[in-house]
Amino acid sequence: YQSLIGRSDSIPAICKNSVNPDTIFANNEMSLGDIEIYGFDYDYTLAFYSNQLHTLIFNIARDLLIAEHNYPEGLRDYEYVPDFAVRGLHYDVQKALLMKIDAFHYIQLGTVYRGLHPVPDEEVIAMYDGIHVPLENMSDFYGKSSHGHTLKQFMDIFSLPEMTLLSCVNDFFMRHNIDYEPVHLYKDVKAAIRDVHVKGIMYRAVEADIDRYICYGEQSHAVLKKLKEDGKKMFLITNSPLDFVDRGMNFIVGKAWRDLFDVVIVQADKPGFFNDRRKPFRRVTETGVLLWDRIHKLEKGQIYKQGNLYEFLRLTGWRGSKVLYFGDHIYSDLADLTLRHGWRTGAIIPELRQEIKIMNTEQYVHMMSWVQALTGLIETMQVHRDPASQAVVQEWVRERDNMRSQSKEIFNSQFGSLFRTYHNPTYFSRRLSRFADIYMPSISCLLNYDFQHTFFPRRTPLQHEAPFWPNIRPADGRLDQD
Repeated sequence: YQSLIGRSDSIPAICKNSVNPDTIFANNEMSLGDIEIYGFDYDYTLAFYSNQLHTLIFNIARDLLIAEHNYPEGLRDYEYVPDFAVRGLHYDVQKALLMKIDAFHYIQLGTVYRGLHPVPDEEVIAMYDGIHVPLENMSDFYGKSSHGHTLKQFMDIFSLPEMTLLSCVNDFFMRHNIDYEPVHLYKDVKAAIRDVHVKGIMYRAVEADIDRYICYGEQSHAVLKKLKEDGKKMFLITNSPLDFVDRGMNFIVGKAWRDLFDVVIVQADKPGFFNDRRKPFRRVTETGVLLWDRIHKLEKGQIYKQGNLYEFLRLTGWRGSKVLYFGDHIYSDLADLTLRHGWRTGAIIPELRQEIKIMNTEQYVHMMSWVQALTGLIETMQVHRDPASQAVVQEWVRERDNMRSQSKEIFNSQFGSLFRTYHNPTYFSRRLSRFADIYMPSISCLLNYDFQHTFFPRRTPLQHEAPFWPNIRPADGRLDQD
């Protein structure tokens, strides 16, 4: 075995070049030279928020549970934990469990939480008769738990405080031995989080202290200005109300922000906007008054509410692959545009920047290289069935499992990386690759490319293909160098 381990070709070479976190990554080949019209969501696409906003949402929703849903006063002892959850997790409504599921519907053991504490692997396996979740138990197309579905997927960045609040309330009830109905808890927390938005509580708080909650440094203004100077058409479609968007865009861009956009639509009610033909557009005045006149044209400088994409397409003629729309919600912003309407899509994944920084560390690179080496050794030596060989193989398996657990905790102690469950892509990652042509940490990444640039996905070998082509470039186009 020493001679096997000592062979230089048995351990993959450690990659010495890092990935640029300001890169735009491609799932599908796409040229910016073909794009004439750029569309944007607002929250977490043009406007980025500090972690203090999640604390605000958590605190308001927690207090609403107490004041309006008759929950115990003791819940006020819980505070928001910024690094508890990650996006893309599933919540079993009836079992009150938060977990990470991979692209093949398998639960990642070690990432199942009841309240704020992990559930032992053997208990998870007993509850689910293994670790596979049947398709009929998964959430619907938009990640929601509806009739016949027991799991809800949290895909929105704003859902991070909701997951944490669910976990805290579950933790309180269990710690105090209170018998409760998990379905009621889920619905009450969902209602409280919804009220934070619908009642305008969050909007008013952000508007009153905008420097505290909106991060200006994402260079959204520079991107919009560059597109404008290049003669591109631009539009904004957001679920947020006009006052909130106007206050934020004044902060990010300035009072003349509307001059950059050819069409502005607020309170669009996505994803319904993309697939429901019934709601007509309605013009909104400067003072927020809704007008009753029929809309025959979407005019620059005007603000419109609601509407639907079919009417939008009819009035603008902006169809097909000449349109690129950016959003942060894989389902509500991008899925329908890709599947039904043929627009090109760009996903904004703010968490990507931090994950890339972790992946660039020497610790992570060495860890992943050794995990790959161990996997190769196990695969090669498992054919030897004598006791001595099997003992060595089992030792390698234990070391590999330990290294994989360590690599998970580097990203997030509870749930690991947003993109992987050990070696498999996460359920989130699979949806990202299906519904987004390109993805990036923020739209500021567009400043690194000219508008004739073509994005090419890497040709990664299928399992039955030999890796016949050397990896001569990372995703940002630079050659690998020692």
